[in-house]
Parts: sequence; structure tokens; C-alpha cells
Amino acid sequence: MRRILILGGTAEARQLAGRLAKRRALSVTLSLAGRTAAPAQQPVPTRVGGFGGPEGLAAYLRAERIAALIDATHPYAATMSFNAARAAALADVRLIALRRPAWQPVDGDRWNEVADVRAAMQALGFAPRRVFVALGRNELAPLGEAPQHHYLIRSVDPVMPPLAVPHATYLTARGPFAQDAEHDLLVRHEIETIIAKNSGGDATYGKIAAARALGLDVILLRRPDLPAVPSVARVEEAAAWLDHVLASAAARGV
Repeated sequence: MRRILILGGTAEARQLAGRLAKRRALSVTLSLAGRTAAPAQQPVPTRVGGFGGPEGLAAYLRAERIAALIDATHPYAATMSFNAARAAALADVRLIALRRPAWQPVDGDRWNEVADVRAAMQALGFAPRRVFVALGRNELAPLGEAPQHHYLIRSVDPVMPPLAVPHATYLTARGPFAQDAEHDLLVRHEIETIIAKNSGGDATYGKIAAARALGLDVILLRRPDLPAVPSVARVEEAAAWLDHVLASAAARGV
């Protein structure tokens, strides 16, 4: 039985794990960072928490006799992706990155791409605005530097403690989010600007499409640089790559 490790936290990681779980010749483990208190149910055994940097991950790959490593982390989890690339090299384990393509602007989009959350705060300007923030609860501290705005903040887990700003409304919800529901949310809260990551995929694109329809500004955090490793964009391609790797190893008697 060949052991496969998927670094997850995305819908694609869960989909790939479900696809591979049906194969009796594979033992698949899905690794989650542990940032979410109640992660979605997964189709294969999971481990939660870090590895201790690239050296720790390399030691895990060796100890568990991992045949292939699949980096299906979030597009903004750059540190984990660099750790995976280094660990795979140290442990001499084949690696593929499953990277979701970024959204691309179309006619009607009013995007402003910035480097980080602090730059997003600067892009908002000084005049008070009603802002929908869809970043996740661990990156909200810079909002405290611009307390004049009214924030609608959505996250999977509650923001604790609440931000030290006078005007903030909190929503807890897990995607996918349909465009019609996002449209109603933006209208109900009189949102003028959205701050979000360019996550790609369909699950959270509803707010982008709704913003376009309403003529709203969208401030997008630019994607971080990621390591130059073999990568694919679709679950099917990752599964095909794994088939090729395992077949090649079998032909060599490994």
C-alpha cells in the first residue's frame, strides 16, 4: 500500500482526498493547519497542526514512508508551500502543487490590487466607508488602524476578541456563497467596498460577481509568490500525475 500525504485546507484538497480514498492500494492522509476550530468533515484520516518547518515535514515524510506529497493548500499559504518544496527535496519525495487559478477581471469589475491588509486600509482612504471584509479572522489587526470605517466581517470561526473599532458587525459562515445571497448581503448592509483575497474558484466568487453588478469597489490582496515546483490546476490533473508517479515507481521496482 502506497502512502500519500495531502497538505489541505481547500475544497480541492477535500475533493482529491475523496477521489483517492476509493483506491484500495493507497493510504491517504490529509494534513490540516488547525486554524479552523471545526474543520469540514474529510473523506480520509486527517492530522492537524504543523510539522516544525521543512525539516520536521521531511522527517515525517521519511518516517511515514510517504510515496508522494501533494500541496493543495490555500493560494495564500505561501510559507507552507515553501516548506513543502524544501521538505520534498530533503526527503527525496515526489511533489506536485494543486494550485487554484486566480480570478481574472472582466468588464465592469472595479478592482484595486494591493500587497497586504495594511495597504488595503490605505487604499480605503480617510473618509468613512462601509466595508465588507472577507479575509479570515487571523489577518484583521490592521483594521484597528482605520476605526472610522463601518466593517462587516465574515469568518468561519468567531473573531475573538472583537476588534477595537467602534463599528463592526460579525458574521460566521462557511462557503460556498451564491451570488444572489451575496448581492442581498451587500445591499442589506449598504456596503461600498469589499476587501478580499483573490482566492480563485467558484465557492467565494459570488461576492465578486455581486460587487460587479452593484458597481462596488473591490480591494484584492495580491497573491504571494510561491515556489517553482510542478503544479496543476485541477483535481483530475493531480490524480493523473499521481498515477504516473506510482506507475513509474512500480516499473522501477520501488
